[in-house]
Parts: sequence; structure tokens; C-alpha cells
Amino acid sequence: MTAAGIARLAGVGRAAVSNWRRRHADFPKPVGGTDTSPSFALAEVERWLRGQGKLSEVPLRERVWQQLAGHPAGPVTALLHTGCALLLVHDRHPDWLRLSAVSDAHLARLLPDALDAVLTPRFGRYRRGRGVRVPATPELLPSVPLLRSAAELAVEVGAHTAYEFLLGRHLDANPRQYTLTPQGPADLMAALAGSASSVLDPACGTGALLRAVAPRPGQRLHAQDSSPDLAGLTALRLALGGEPGVEVRTAAADTLRADAHPDLAADAVLCHPPFNDRNWGHDELAYDPRWEYGLPARTESELAWVQHALARLRDGGTAVLLMPPAAASRRSGRRIRADLLRRGALRAVIALPPGAAPPYNLPLHVWVLRRPGPGAPPASEALLVEAAEAVTGDGRHADSRHTDGRDPRAWPPVQDAVLDAYHRFERHGTLAEIPGFALSVPVLDLLDDEVDLAPARRLPPRAAGGGAEELREVRDRLGATLRLTADLTPPPAAAGTSGTGRWPLTTVGELARAGALVIRTGGTGAEAGVPVLTDHDVFTGTPPAAPAAPAASQDAALQDAPPGRAERPVRTEPGDVVVPVSGGGAAARVVDEATAGAALGRGLTLLRPDPAALDCWFLAGFLRGTANNRQASSYASTSARLDVRRLQLPRLPLAAQRGYGERFRALAAFEDALRLAGRLGEQLVRGMYDGLTDGTVSPEGPESPEGPVPPEGLVPPEGPVPPEAREPQE
Repeated sequence: MTAAGIARLAGVGRAAVSNWRRRHADFPKPVGGTDTSPSFALAEVERWLRGQGKLSEVPLRERVWQQLAGHPAGPVTALLHTGCALLLVHDRHPDWLRLSAVSDAHLARLLPDALDAVLTPRFGRYRRGRGVRVPATPELLPSVPLLRSAAELAVEVGAHTAYEFLLGRHLDANPRQYTLTPQGPADLMAALAGSASSVLDPACGTGALLRAVAPRPGQRLHAQDSSPDLAGLTALRLALGGEPGVEVRTAAADTLRADAHPDLAADAVLCHPPFNDRNWGHDELAYDPRWEYGLPARTESELAWVQHALARLRDGGTAVLLMPPAAASRRSGRRIRADLLRRGALRAVIALPPGAAPPYNLPLHVWVLRRPGPGAPPASEALLVEAAEAVTGDGRHADSRHTDGRDPRAWPPVQDAVLDAYHRFERHGTLAEIPGFALSVPVLDLLDDEVDLAPARRLPPRAAGGGAEELREVRDRLGATLRLTADLTPPPAAAGTSGTGRWPLTTVGELARAGALVIRTGGTGAEAGVPVLTDHDVFTGTPPAAPAAPAASQDAALQDAPPGRAERPVRTEPGDVVVPVSGGGAAARVVDEATAGAALGRGLTLLRPDPAALDCWFLAGFLRGTANNRQASSYASTSARLDVRRLQLPRLPLAAQRGYGERFRALAAFEDALRLAGRLGEQLVRGMYDGLTDGTVSPEGPESPEGPVPPEGLVPPEGPVPPEAREPQE
């Protein structure tokens, strides 16, 4: 296990583990890894932590994860073996109980036949390229202790939840090894495809798209991936999480060069293809019958995937693909795009908010296609959607510059707005323009020299302020906020009589040991509909919001465990102090009544002071000191991490603490007002620019008998107004 795993076991930061290694000569020695990232033996670490009183019991899920991460054949092989065993536990639990009663060596000899009896009914007779193969006895022998532990975890939380936890933890630990489709876009794509009896994902990856498909009796799920490991992980994931009667067929082969489903006529195809692949098979596939709309250029691999998806649909079936934005406008693909439009195959292009899926810096597109039936007239219009302009919960349009596709709280209104527009377009064959958001365009208008399908080209954004009336409202709010900011401006600073160097100091760690406060770490679970306080909320002062569903993360995979068996999220209470542990900024937030009850998110530490010993505002204020944060921070090559236990504050009686606390509370209110004023000012300026340039705002300001009225709060050109001429403020 790594230092990060030790920190997770003990519930501390990685800096604390590094400190233990330096201070304690009996700390376990590394047994592998590198000098910069050593690994340690789990049993030795567990004994040391328990001997130091830092650990009472290793959670079973952590033990299973450490066994998997340290598997001699690697975590992917361990996941494949574990998935096979969990499928045996799930389908034939009595057989597992009988087999597991023998020794490890004997169990490794018996398992291949037992696994084959489970895998073959699920995935068909073994053939070359089948997604899951039966591991042999020599391969299984090192995995037997892991399989026993995983089966024990499955008894506690269920086989599906146990596997999702282990797979999710592996994906989170290795984000650069996989191209993942986040849950939000996957749910949207599955909903656009509609209810389907047979679904194909020809580039399945880890199976996120097929997992999002609504199950139905007799459903058949088909998947293929060029990586045998990913094909196997997807097959096991779908089998463990699928409804009874859902048939899963996966294959490991290059889809474009060696299609494993050449005769399939699916109801729906979902695909997140590899982008910008120059080696997709242009030369050897030049005469392939799938290129019904034209041979894609070497640089247009995505259009090859589009035509492959259409070729595997039944007449009238729907394909939904996640595409790079360049595929909608590159000149090399304009002829194929034109033919897709001309024959009615391309129904909609939906531009997602930036950050919705990797690569996060691009606003990816979703293409919705339908295989034309014989004799069916081609559609006369195509739908273009700019989802970054999705409506918010109050019915107003979200600001596209602040829509973040990575924020799970921002995704539900995006998905609802897109589906509403698409379903209306499907029902009527047309859609009245929703300014800045959606528009159905006649196909003839799109068939110009460029055949540019980028929604941003046809849908200019709405004015940021929403028109003159909303801009006046923003201006009024800004004026009121500026007056409040002036009232909250701190009084002139007076020289202190004592520097912090003369105070006796204590640390957060010492206060925790003395019982003056409790330390909790965020990110240990999620609950549906519960607001999540994130590090972004603490840094920006924004309120937490409830996601539509629990986050699909490594720890949230245990959300369905029986009560008392899974780790529950930490819930905030009034008076708690929340501190981000990464990001390099000095920040601390006192939880008020409006924030109370939110779940503590990842990257946050919660301090719950005893009101009889510590004032929460005094605590939060001193934790924000720049020098305090600097001495408590450790630095990696690309990031900074705060060891909250090392943060210092003076030992003062409660009455003196409250004096400081009142000043810190006033500073926090002033800071909140400044933030609000900044956001309103930016909205007003951007709205005025947009309104003046798109014609929704007149360049002539409101008139008065004396001439134009200057904006409130601005100094007229002829100089400041003398005090006696100013109107009294309320």
C-alpha cells in the first residue's frame, strides 16, 4: 500500500504519514515502489497503527482495496478475477460456500470449472475475442486471498456494490489511463436514444454508457473494445449490475477492423469513440460497405464511427455519439455531413457545456442520428442545441460562462432542458427558436459550402443580462450591494499592543487531543438529494446545492449498503469550521443555518469546536492567517496540501476569543458583500456589452429633463458632488 492508502486507513493527511516516517524509527520500511512513491506491507502498517493507538480496526473495504492494489499481476487482472468470483457469489452462493471451505491451493484448482459454469451462461460459449475468459489455476492462485475478502465484502454490501466500489477506486486512482464518460453525459445520451431492446456500444471502455441504459425484460446489451481488459471489466460490470434477464455480449477486438457484430441490427447504438485517431484503418477499409455516406478522410476517424453506428442499426433505430466539436465543421468532412443531412440520418447536434467530459477544455458535441427506413421521406429540419445556455431551475437562462459541466449540481437543468427541446422537436418535426439555446434549422440552409453544424454558429448567445429590464434589476442590486459594502468596510486598523509571538500558541491537533474540537474528513459518502459542500464553495463563498443523485465515486459506491455497514457522509452543523486541504489558499468557512446539513465534500476538513472552549469565528479567523497556512503546508511538485492539525492559534480565554470572533465575523460579511458586488458588476458589464452589440439595449440612456442620468454611484465628469448637495442615504 502507498502513503496515500496509509493516510486513508488512519483518517489523516499524507503529510502526517510523512511525519510519522521521519519521527518514528519503528515505522514499517518500504517493501517496494520507488524512493518518491514507496509502498508498504499492509499487515505491517496495520500492526504499527494499532500499536500507536491510531487504528482500532481496518475497514473491510480498505483491506480488500489494498489487496487488489497490491496484486502481483496488477490491479486490472485482480479486478477481472474478483469480478468472476463475485459473479459466482452472486449467481451460485451455495457453490461458493462449498468451494471456499478448502485450502487456497485447492480452491485455485476448483475455481476454473466453477467459474466456467457461471460465465458461459452469462456470456456464451467461449470463443476467440469473448469479453471474459476463465482464468487458469496458476493465474488464480495469487488471487485467492483477495477473492475470499471480496466475497466477504459482497456478503455485507452486495456483489454489485462491492465491485463498483473496487472498480471506481481503481478508476479514480488512475484517471490518465482511461477515457471516461461521466455519469451526466452518459445519462443524457441514453435518454436521447430512448427505450431499446438491443443496444450496442462499439467502443465500450469501462461500460459507462451501457450502464446508463434503462433496463427492460429481454434486453440485450452488446459491447466491443479493442482492449481485452476493458471488454472484460465492462462485461462483468454489466452482469453484476444488470437486471435479471438482461443478456450481455462483449468482444475484445478492434471494432472498425474486426467488427464482432457484423449482422447486428440494434435498436440503439451509444458510442464515445476515440478522437483524432489517424490510424483507424483508412487504407485497408477503403471499400468497406459501411461507408454508405462516403469514405471518411484519414483525419475524420469520428465520421467512420458515425457510419459504423448507422450500419449496426435497424431501420428507424437511433445512434447517439459523443463527438469533438471539430467534427461539425472540418472541411474534410463536409461532404459526409451533407449526405447525412440530405438523407435525413443526422437529426440533432447538441453542444455540451465545457467540462462535461474529457477533454474538459472543449465543449463536446452529442450527435443524434437515425437510420433512414426504405421509402421514408428525409427530415426537412435538423435540431441545433447550445446546452451551455440551458435554463436554470427558476426558468431563466444560465450564464454560459459560469456553466461548468464538471459540477454535478449544474447538470440536471442542462439535461432536462436538452431533453425537453429534443422531444418537442421529435414530436413536431420542428422547434420554435429558444433564443441562445435551441433552434431547428431547415436542412437546405445547412447545405452550404461549409456544412458547418456547430450550434454556436447558428445560435448567438442571449445577452448576458437578459435584456434591458433584467439589466436594470442587476444594476439596482449592484447599487444596493455597493452601499452595503461601504457600510461593512472595516474601521481604520489600530496598532496592536501584542504580537502573536508573545502569545502562548497551541495547534489544532493538540486541541483535538484535548477534546476542545473534533476533526472530520470529507468525501466519505453521498446521499441522494443531500447538498454537498465542496472546496469550491468554501473558496468562493457560494452555497452548497443538492445533486440529482449521489456522486459516482470510489466511496459513494457503498451508498446502498445496509445501515451501519457503510461509511455515512459527514453532515455539517451550525458553528462548524470547514477548511480546504488543497489549493494553496488560506480559507475557512463557518457553517451557518443555511449551510447546515450539507454533506462534507472531498478535499475538506471539518473542525467542530466545543462552544464552551472555543469560539468558532475566533478559530476560523486565525486559521486563515497567511503565515499560519504557510508553516502548515507541504508541497508536491505540482500542488500544495495543508496539514490542518499543524495550524496554530493563540491560547486565549473565551471572552477574549469572542472579541476577536466578532471582528472576524464582520470581515467575513464584508468579504461576502465584495464577492457579490464583483459578480453583479461583471454580469452588468457583460450584459451591457452583449445588449449593445446584439441590439437588445439602446445606446441612448434614460433621459431626464436635465439630460442623461449618470449611473448611480459614479462620479460625474465635472467633479465630485459636494457633501451638502448629496441626497441623504436611507
